[in-house]
Formats: sequence, C-alpha cells, structure tokens
Amino acid sequence: MAVWFRLYLHPSKTSPFIRHVVATLLGFYLALFCFGWYSLHFLVQSGLSYSVMIFAGLEHMHKYCFIVTLGYLILCQITRVYVFDYGMYSADFTGPMMVITQKITSLAFEIHDGKAIMKMSLRHMCFQRSCVRMPSLLEYLSYNCNFMGILAGPTCSYNNYIAFIEGTGYQPRHQENANANGKENGKYKQSEPSPKNDVISKLCTCAISLAIYLSLCKLLPVEHSIDDDFVSSTPFYLQVIYLYLAMLALRPKYYFVWTLADAINNAAGFGFNGYNKDGSPRWDLISNLRILDIEFATSFKSFLDNWNIQTALWLKRVCYERCAINPTAATFLLSAMWHGVYPGYYLTFLTGIAMTMAARAVRHNIRPYFLVSDSYKCIYDVITWAWTQIAISYTVAPFVLLAVGPSLKFYRYVCSFCSLLLCKVLY
Repeated sequence: MAVWFRLYLHPSKTSPFIRHVVATLLGFYLALFCFGWYSLHFLVQSGLSYSVMIFAGLEHMHKYCFIVTLGYLILCQITRVYVFDYGMYSADFTGPMMVITQKITSLAFEIHDGKAIMKMSLRHMCFQRSCVRMPSLLEYLSYNCNFMGILAGPTCSYNNYIAFIEGTGYQPRHQENANANGKENGKYKQSEPSPKNDVISKLCTCAISLAIYLSLCKLLPVEHSIDDDFVSSTPFYLQVIYLYLAMLALRPKYYFVWTLADAINNAAGFGFNGYNKDGSPRWDLISNLRILDIEFATSFKSFLDNWNIQTALWLKRVCYERCAINPTAATFLLSAMWHGVYPGYYLTFLTGIAMTMAARAVRHNIRPYFLVSDSYKCIYDVITWAWTQIAISYTVAPFVLLAVGPSLKFYRYVCSFCSLLLCKVLY
C-alpha cells in the first residue's frame, strides 16, 4: 500500500488534495478494520481538539488543546483498563490515540509559536517547527490519521508531513537544467532518492527482532524475577543478570514495531532527512530508535535519547522546554500520564526521576577522575554501561509488571540493594 502510494500517487502525478484524501481514507479503513467502532474515538478526539483550535484565543489555544486532548486520552485509557479488561493488550484502541495526542498537541504548540513569531523573537528551533497558518480540516485529519502512521506512528512535525504530501521535502543534490543559470522553469530540479535500500534494511531488522523476541520472551519472563522460590534460592548477582536478560528479551518487540512503522513511512516516501557525507540518502527523519546506541549506552540519558525518539522530542518540546518549575519531574509525570493509568507506569517514571538525578550526580562528581587517561576512560565506559543497563532494568520493571502488588514485591525482594545504592548516590 505504501509503495503504491509513493509510485502512483506521486506529487508529480497528482495534487496534494488527492494525496490527503487517499491517505486519510486508507487510514480510516485500517483503523476500522483493526479496532472496529472504537476507531470513532480517533475522530472524536481530533474533532474536539480542532474545535478548540478554531474557537480558543491564540494566547491560550495550545494550553486548552493540550488539556482537552490529553484528558480525552486518559478518559479512554481509564475506561479500557478499569471497565473492559485490566491488563488487556490485544486490539488496544488507545495505542493510536497516544500518537494522535502527540500530533494534535504538537500542532497546537507549532501554531501558537508561528503566530508568536510575528510578535516576538523565538529560538531558531521553535521557528523551524512553527506553523504560520491553521490547517484545513482535511489536512488536519490527514496529518492525524494517515494510513502510514495510524497504527504505530511515529509522530512527526506537521510541516514535515505537509512537505511530504506536497513533494517539497527533498533537498536538491544536483542542480541540473538546460538553462545557463541552473534553473528550469524558475526552480532548481531536485533529485529524488529511493528509499528501497533503507526499507529492505529495516525490514530485515524487523525479521531479526521478531525472531529474537518470539524465541526469548517465553524463556525469560520478567515475572519470574519476583518468584519467591527464585528469589530465595538465587544469589543476588544472578538475580540482577536475569533481570537484565529478561528486559533485553523484551526490547526486540519494540524494535520490531517501531522499525516496521518507520519502513512503512519510508516506503511511502516519507522520512527523507538529507544526505550523508558520502552522498547516500538518509531516511531517519522520523526514526524512533537507534538499536546499537540503546544496547551500548553508557548513561541513563543516552539510553533515553535513543529510545522512542519521537516521543522524547515531543516531551521536550511541549513540556521540558516550556516548564519553568522542575522540568525534569514535570516531563516524567507527563510521560506517565500519556502512557496510561496502570500504577506500574507511575512507579517507573517516579523511579526515572531519581535515576536521572543520580546519573547527573555520578557524571558530575565521579567522571572527571576517569578522564586522566584512555585506559581509565575505557574502564569508566564499561562500568557505566553495566550501571546503565541495571538502572534501566530496575526502572522499567514496574512498567512491565503493571500492577502495584507485583511492582512493590519487585522493589522489596529483588532490588532493595539497588534502592539503597540509589539513595546513597543521591544523598
């Protein structure tokens, strides 16, 4: 479907209007096929937010839109978890709503920033992201519900999406023409790179990730780490190793989903991000992760910066950069609220705040002692890699366990030593 869209509805062959219509209708079809009438929530959420954008004043429009959009998402999450089925993951209609929430709020802030540019000077990045006009209803629905991103995202800038639809997202590599001034019909000709190699590479990554996940997920369940017999009969260091391996076995599931979503967008022609130094095209504009940087991260921040990248950028742009009081805590709280209403999510992100503070303290106070030589720096990198993997595993365990009981049992029986160590680092 994505390849067909790129080849037969190319911007050179059809109008942006047709591309918007087809992308939106195909998105609605996929949503209806996967989620049935629950997919109407996508339209309701989008419609409510669009109304707020139209009728609210510019000064507070982005705030009202943020409250309405996030509030509707949380209401649906509460209904799904506590009314329908606690712990249900199959056909979770709130998953796409999480991405739509990111898109709607991002657009609201971009419109606010775009209008504010006329009155005051904003930072360069805000200027690049800003949107100076209100999108039409079709453009808005196409951005939120297009078939490439309706199921698994990722989120993206509205300006980047419109550039893709209109065919203006490719940077010129060669300025070819028949005229002496290097122009043809007043415009530089732009070479259009093919995403074929990147799509094939990402599909191979998907296949490997899926195979690893299916092979290991049943062998290394996280729940085993809080089993009474396992805890009582296993040395502490082996418990830590098991926890790391269990979390390692879970990550390929996300690698598969996010890489597949990226490949689908690339196959449709979306995701071009300029050229490398060797002239090869980059198709990572909306990539959501960097696997090697995740697995070999030597700091808590480095891990988070390469995991769910588009969500991290969204949190940074709508919360961290704009919150005047304790932006770190506010960002983690927003992340927990956005993810859902399971108690384990909040325990994870509360722990994440402490881990972030501890990592900053270690880097500030201890790292300088290891920079005196390359060998010391290598030792430091090995130690911080191990610490990062343990810290991530410890932090994310409640996210996987979901409920309060298993999460507190994990903290009490498995990682009391880690909690003590964390407190010592902080205080």
